[in-house]
Amino acid sequence: MATPPQLTPEQRAAALVKAAEARAARAEIKARLKMGSMSLREALESDDVNVGKLKVVSLMQSLPGVGKVKARRLMEEIGIADNRRVQGLGAQQRKALLETLG
Repeated sequence: MATPPQLTPEQRAAALVKAAEARAARAEIKARLKMGSMSLREALESDDVNVGKLKVVSLMQSLPGVGKVKARRLMEEIGIADNRRVQGLGAQQRKALLETLG
């Protein structure tokens, strides 16, 4: 396996800041879903890169009334892999999620 590129301290610091911003943005999206200020439809139709990077199971667990067990069961019924991210969902999977939870 190849070794990762050597980064200068400045590049490393910039990468850490960028990663922290992305995590904060994803946390904010999940909080909005939990509070109800963003719907599942809005999240799935969003062009936001941060929404696309969320794992589907994490997105579903952020919805009110959906916990770990229900999210995994629904994903299995729809045919979505556990490690799938929102950006990797097909049109039929998105439609099935909206019909089930939307």
